[in-house]
Amino acid sequence: MTETIYVRPEADKEEKYKELMPQLAALVGSEADEVANMANLSAALKQAFGFFWVGFYRVVGEELVLGPFQGPVACTRIRRGKGVCGTAWAEGRTIVVEDVEQFPGHIACSSESKSEIVVPVVHEGQIVGVLDIDSDCLRTFDAIDASRLEEIVRLLS
Repeated sequence: MTETIYVRPEADKEEKYKELMPQLAALVGSEADEVANMANLSAALKQAFGFFWVGFYRVVGEELVLGPFQGPVACTRIRRGKGVCGTAWAEGRTIVVEDVEQFPGHIACSSESKSEIVVPVVHEGQIVGVLDIDSDCLRTFDAIDASRLEEIVRLLS
């Protein structure tokens, strides 16, 4: 059965997240498989907001390994502390980048990516992955995105 996610296109960012949250909670609430839930969250966020790239990287040993995503081909492995994803993992915090060209050590998986947000996924006190979202526009992400996306990744714990 396919789940339809509906968010009013004319709604502002905060309203979109508010409309989306109960749908996401229902979507992942009855599914125990983490990969399936990451896949559906990626698809729903891409559908609702039209972001350039939305996906997860999972912690596997000393690297982040590409998980479920929506968008063009992506980097497969990222070392701890490298790029925005590896830095968010190493520092254990959400990172908002208004212009990826200004982030020291940014890993350019696509030249079309202009801004980015990375949110750690925590399970039982350990970072098990990150949610990575890229935009093809500068300054796409802000404190609203950070707060709401942190709330969304908590659905995985």
